[in-house]
Amino acid sequence: MTKADADLTKAVLKGIEATTQERFFAHIPVEQMYALLEYYGMTDWESFAASWQRLGVDVYMADGGRYRRRRHATFALSENSIIRKKHQPHYQSRDYNTLNGGIERWFDPIEKRIGEHPVMKAVLSLVNRLATDLTPETERPETWHAEVHQFRIEAAREMIGQPTPEGLHRDGVDWVLVMMVQRENVANGTTSIHDLQGAEVGSFTLTGPMDAAFVNDHMVYHGVTPIQPIDPNRPAFRDVLVVTLRHQ
Repeated sequence: MTKADADLTKAVLKGIEATTQERFFAHIPVEQMYALLEYYGMTDWESFAASWQRLGVDVYMADGGRYRRRRHATFALSENSIIRKKHQPHYQSRDYNTLNGGIERWFDPIEKRIGEHPVMKAVLSLVNRLATDLTPETERPETWHAEVHQFRIEAAREMIGQPTPEGLHRDGVDWVLVMMVQRENVANGTTSIHDLQGAEVGSFTLTGPMDAAFVNDHMVYHGVTPIQPIDPNRPAFRDVLVVTLRHQ
């Protein structure tokens, strides 16, 4: 990457940060996200995306649905390090997840080579940079606790896929990144952002690989509309990577 490319990428980063400060969220289009991840060392996107073919069914769905597959991992992020933590459950209180909260949910761990993949490292480095820059200096932790989720939401003729079955929500963290990995034969799946009074302040659909959204979880709610297959005779799914950061 040339110095001019690096300077342009830094300008993109500052633009995303400015938008997030003003609106409490930013939609990061594919071309910007690609440039940022490349800046942070991304290579071999194809093998990273292919790992979504190896997710287990989420058996904790209180609505009885079997439309969600996932893997999970946790990391400690600081200025100069990305350290994977011992595998642990995902927990949300019912204050934040009225459908599936209140219990420890043990998901299959993200595969070791995917947790160490250059794309994963680039994503975590980017999120660490955004969160650190946007957090007031007096409130910045030395280390962020990151939770990473691989999600596949499936839809079929008799099965609507629910990307956010808990509805409009906050995650109970500080910052959230949602990045599209793949959409196959899917209609809808529109993301909406709402202020703390419930008024919609933004709406967009993540479409191509690396299309992303970054959210201040303290200040806005987010949700995604259900998905349906365009052709009910073909597989239909929506693959995303979700990263949340909170103080240790």
